Amino acid sequence: MYKVTVPQQCGCFRRSGKDAESVFDDKDAALMHATEMAEMMNDNFCQKHMFNVVEDGNNLVVLMGAGR
Repeated sequence: MYKVTVPQQCGCFRRSGKDAESVFDDKDAALMHATEMAEMMNDNFCQKHMFNVVEDGNNLVVLMGAGR
């Protein structure tokens, strides 16, 4: 089981209605979901933050960092 989590949730994320945690049976599906989520957030949110994916064991964490 692989988990995709978003531990730090900015206002844009909370308003987006996206789930902060998703569970997958397949690592590739989890990685694809996390990567697509980070790309969507980087492209569509207010640009105050940048998002990237970090692998931590069976967890894929979408981290929030300083903006552009």
